[in-house]
Amino acid sequence: MNATARRSGARKRKAPAPLRFRASVARIRDYEAPEEGREGKLRLDFNENTVGCSPAVLRVLRKVTPEQLAMYPEYEKSVRRLAASFGVRPAEMLLTNGVDDALRLLMEVFIEPGDSVLVPEPTFSMYRFFSQVAGARIVSVRYDEAMNFPVEETLRELGRSPHILFIANPNNPTGTLLDEAALKRILDAARRTLVLVDEAYFDFSGITALPWIRRRPNLVVSRTFSKAEGLAALRLGALFARADVIAGMRRAFTPYPVNSLALVAAEAALGDRKFLRAYIDSVLESRDQLARGLEQLGARVFPSGANFVLADFGPGGSRLVKRLADRGILVRDRASEFGRDGFVRITAGTVAQTRRLLMAIREER
Repeated sequence: MNATARRSGARKRKAPAPLRFRASVARIRDYEAPEEGREGKLRLDFNENTVGCSPAVLRVLRKVTPEQLAMYPEYEKSVRRLAASFGVRPAEMLLTNGVDDALRLLMEVFIEPGDSVLVPEPTFSMYRFFSQVAGARIVSVRYDEAMNFPVEETLRELGRSPHILFIANPNNPTGTLLDEAALKRILDAARRTLVLVDEAYFDFSGITALPWIRRRPNLVVSRTFSKAEGLAALRLGALFARADVIAGMRRAFTPYPVNSLALVAAEAALGDRKFLRAYIDSVLESRDQLARGLEQLGARVFPSGANFVLADFGPGGSRLVKRLADRGILVRDRASEFGRDGFVRITAGTVAQTRRLLMAIREER
């Protein structure tokens, strides 16, 4: 076959058909992950531990052997010890590859396409993300201008029996903390709704629904090791619920969701109570200083039960975020979630880190 014939044959071949994505996936906006190159900067943008994990974690990781890395994870002993640390039975806890993995599992187990989910917003974006992937119908209620949780609106929507209600407590990015009385009102009204109470920031608030899981079959609580414990890189989370609920979710889960390094690190992190308590106390002191300092600089600051504060700088907030980044200080611009410039979420690090931040803001405004 000569060259002309070959070219003619190539023109006649049909191009492969484009891959067809599920409609629910095609509509999803890309998640805005942190930019690369954050190491060595003052990381006040993603609510991580700003000083690093306990030295006890590094010690146990150095003892990991080549044989351990060559083996699939063995969970039984670690699950038993971690469950005891949380005050639950092993059958009431399911370890996951970060809380994102826990959310994905919830959607796979409980949601059919078209089912409704209730999301008080603004909140952790992954609730909406995984709901969209699952093809769920999202019903949103809004925090008010003072960042109060929309209790009455939530109670009204619960009367329509959505399949899942997501509550971050404290909430990200507002910092809002629901007290036990409000949580109980919502759980009492959620007779035909699974309620996820996401307690990623529990260490900084002290309010938890975890002791209620045995009495409330529709309650699921999540925790993470990415915040106070400083293990974000190892991706470890946990779901807590009544034993029969956990058993049902386990049937749909992968056999090895969590790596062995995360297990040994988590045990060491929880075992070093002195380090953990000192870090939490430092953050709480820093959070108070951060709130006062920002108010003195003219920003509106909203009450927070977490390791961050949400501040409204008004026009110029996004510009301030960029200027701080030029100085090696990273904070999170949340303007898109509130429909206007000005809203910035700032992690409370150590007291010294907060002083550095406030000085930089004072010089830039």
